[in-house]
Amino acid sequence: MSNDDLDLFQQMMGDVTPLNYDTAEHKKNHQVTETHLAKRAAAVSLEGKDADGLSLDHAPMLKPDDIVEYKRDGVQDGVYRKLRLGKYPIQAKLDLHRRTLKQAREDVLAFLRQSMALDIRTVLIVHGRGERANPPALMKSFVCHWLQQLTEVQCIHSAQRFHGGSGASYVLLRKSDEKKLETRERHQKRLG
Repeated sequence: MSNDDLDLFQQMMGDVTPLNYDTAEHKKNHQVTETHLAKRAAAVSLEGKDADGLSLDHAPMLKPDDIVEYKRDGVQDGVYRKLRLGKYPIQAKLDLHRRTLKQAREDVLAFLRQSMALDIRTVLIVHGRGERANPPALMKSFVCHWLQQLTEVQCIHSAQRFHGGSGASYVLLRKSDEKKLETRERHQKRLG
């Protein structure tokens, strides 16, 4: 830096006063609503929880032909679209035909726990459409309600016709920490 540049810089900075604080405070504009808090409180983790956290008393009722759609915040639209279209390979399948609601709840939890333990991410749960059930779509309604309460479930969508249509649901489970690390390393190699 030449003397002329230094003199010019000092002239320009002559009337500047130093700040008293050496850190900046970042304020979020994000509002946490009562709905967010209720959803957070209602979320149930597969780890260390029993089936009692998932209600057998109430679920929002669906119709047999209703399409199930659920995506947790943070899931990329492309990932959800690929699941919806049945583009991910089905790594495990659970069939709940001829099961009571209580048996189905136990089966779903055990199935998802095992899937998470084996690093399985994409599963198919066959719940049936429930056209002849009283009330209609009872199993479908409860299974979809339970899945939305589990923190490990990232998104759900009714299956494509070749996988059972509205009588089955694709479920995308959260990545394990090991799989996240593998993905991060793979992307680093590609970028660097």
